[in-house]
Amino acid sequence: MHTQAPFTSLPLAPRFLANLATLGYHAMTPIQAESLPAVLEGRDLIAQAKTGSGKTAAFGIGILHKLNPAWFAVQGLVLCPTRELADQVAGELRRLARGVGNVKILTLTGGVAMRPQIASLEHGAHIVVGTPGRIRDHLGRSTLDLSKVQTLVLDEADRMTDMGFYDEIAGIVSACPERRQTLLFSATYPDDIRFATAGFLRDPLEVAVESQHSAEKIEQRFYEIGFEGRDEAVARLLKHYQPVSTLAFCNTKAHCRELADHLRAQGFSALALYGELEQWERDEILVLFANRSCSVLVATDVAARGLDIANLDTVVNADVSKDPEVHVHRIGRTGRGGESGLALTLCAPNEKKWVRLIEEYQDMPATWHPLDDLGEHQEAGAPAPMLTLHIAGGKKAKLRPGDILGALTGDAGLTKEQVGKINVGEFASYVALDRHVAHAAVARLSDRNAPGPEFGAIKGRYFKMRFLAV
Repeated sequence: MHTQAPFTSLPLAPRFLANLATLGYHAMTPIQAESLPAVLEGRDLIAQAKTGSGKTAAFGIGILHKLNPAWFAVQGLVLCPTRELADQVAGELRRLARGVGNVKILTLTGGVAMRPQIASLEHGAHIVVGTPGRIRDHLGRSTLDLSKVQTLVLDEADRMTDMGFYDEIAGIVSACPERRQTLLFSATYPDDIRFATAGFLRDPLEVAVESQHSAEKIEQRFYEIGFEGRDEAVARLLKHYQPVSTLAFCNTKAHCRELADHLRAQGFSALALYGELEQWERDEILVLFANRSCSVLVATDVAARGLDIANLDTVVNADVSKDPEVHVHRIGRTGRGGESGLALTLCAPNEKKWVRLIEEYQDMPATWHPLDDLGEHQEAGAPAPMLTLHIAGGKKAKLRPGDILGALTGDAGLTKEQVGKINVGEFASYVALDRHVAHAAVARLSDRNAPGPEFGAIKGRYFKMRFLAV
């Protein structure tokens, strides 16, 4: 079995291996076992692997293996389709880099100010992780030099191409040296992408790790519906299965908004995620979903790209995808990391042909269940277990997660178990609190010296606070 090959079988420095062991990396995942020996030899690579397969470590170990920390030049470049994925990849690389030395890793993405990024680049960086549009902006301003890049990674190449980034990617590739290693990772690798990226790679090794999901990990159920009542059918499924965390897919942003409105009217904590949201709105929605203040995220395929959500119980396909690869990508968001998952798909008569394509692609028949088996649940949907408190202060105000936790467990009288995820950004912080005690606890942070009732004290300083509505 490939999966059991240990990392110690790779030609890596002892310090690097010791760090991998402390991070819990012992046996390689299939994609790591298939690709790492060739990557460490310097070969170009095309790897077909889905999110959650361990691909970040596969290319991260490759970049860091040949990196020289004493040389302040951009030696590694990773292109990602979305800001969220870029942040995740940079975080993982920082953990891996502890075994190498003082490695500076910069994230360059859109949706944030250009000036601080330019200032950071002036101090130098070893590895840059970014989105194609923002990297092209920096190249256009001559604030980024890619002439010393040794390793170029195209992560989720199919998504970047689908999102219209091909021209940007081609421009970025041409700014890198010809003599470099290129690693391309993609959940799908259709002919058009193969053709478009052929010029980026030299004699690449191709590896593919099962793109199907095992039936033991993800249970798929298909429900036939009429042409009407689709949104109500989603509500019935959620009331019956009562998942803690659900990602529901719609084919259009109009349907996204409509379904989220319908579910909210039924008592669910539901939010819609689609392409035209401002970056701050998107960030806020993802914080709410990740910290359990929103239990149903209704999204389009484009908006959900690059999302990697831990502990997702259920995926609901409110609309059948016309592309079977997209269907497989959707349902692969659940059943991660040893957990089992549930994928529920609604299908109107005119969508049967798309289900037949999914059956062919997965090489297994769809399992159909009647909606009437769910029974008639009349009660309202349950709200999410947490509420999110928005604090108008972040890293710039020298706020740390420990300060926020200290105020909530001290002055506000909460237990650690009643405080969920704490996200501290540049200018704002978000903290998830147990819904039942949240309002009373935050009221205790305001005292008679506060500038107003909407202010709460943290370490003797007052910050504006408000709960985010879902």
